[in-house]
Formats: sequence, C-alpha cells, structure tokens
Amino acid sequence: MTRTSATAAAAALLIAFTPPAGAQAPLQSVPELDLQRYSGTWHEIARLPMKQQEQCVADVTATYTPQADGSIEVRNSCRTMEGSSEAVGEARRVEGHPGRLKVRFAPGWLSWLPNVWGDYWVIALDPDYQWAVVGEPERRYLWLLSRTPTVSAELFERMRATAEDQAYVLDALKSSGDTVRQ
Repeated sequence: MTRTSATAAAAALLIAFTPPAGAQAPLQSVPELDLQRYSGTWHEIARLPMKQQEQCVADVTATYTPQADGSIEVRNSCRTMEGSSEAVGEARRVEGHPGRLKVRFAPGWLSWLPNVWGDYWVIALDPDYQWAVVGEPERRYLWLLSRTPTVSAELFERMRATAEDQAYVLDALKSSGDTVRQ
C-alpha cells in the first residue's frame, strides 16, 4: 500500500467513525444507586416542562417507597391552581444499570405493555443523597431534585451545569415555585 492510499484509508476511517456535527454522546446515568438511601421524599426544584405536570404550580414532590416485591412505589404530588394533584406509580430497576429505573403511572394491568414504562435515569447524585439530577436518554425531560424544598443559588447553578454537561438544552427549564434562595 502506498503512503497516499494509506493516508486516504486512514482519513476514510476517521470520517466513518466521527459522529456528525451536533451529535451528542449518549446520556450517562450514575454508576451506583442505593435505593434505600434514595427512598423518601424529594422536592422538585426545576424541570423541563412535560404534559403530565402542566397543572403543577408549586410544592412538587416525589416520594419513593421500596416494596416487598423489589419494586418502588412512586407518589408524585403538587399544588395546582385548583388545589392539589397526586399520581401513584411504580418503578423498577433496569438490569445491569444501577442508576436507571423504569417508571409507569398507567394501571397495573397494562404493565406488560413496554410503552407504559418511561425512562428515569439518575444522571447526577450528591454523595449524601441530598440532591439529584434526573433525566431520560432523549433529553426531553429533566428534573432537578432536592431533599429540601429550596436550594441555594449556588447549588441550583451546579445542578444546571451538571445537566448542561450532559448536553441538555435548558432554555425551557421551569422553576417549581419559589425554590431557589438568593
């Protein structure tokens, strides 16, 4: 092989394995998640809007309770303009991926359908389990969560930066009420 054809072959391989401009690296979940420590109530600090939460104006929480069968009860609640709203669902681990869960809010009798289970990936987690950033592989949804109803502006910016580092576009990020202290 001549030097020119070797260079051309190397260039062709480089082009073939270079992702297109604007391509994102796959979303990464945390390598470990202790569900006992993750259990309990989390307060939503901010989110990328989603249809199921349109009516939520403040006091958004998610409470995770491990069940005897290994699943996790998920209880989402919020304050709405008309009062309050609550949804109860189920989460289960994703085999081989400790930081990933599948969550459904559809009735149990529909749980055999794959489309009723949504991705819930913990993409950042405080070592003391005091805050978390949760998303899904398409980066359409995102939740910034805390064990407390408010966080400092510094922590909020750190959580935002963590999401941006994972290629989230946060132009539509919505605060979940008065959740960031100045």
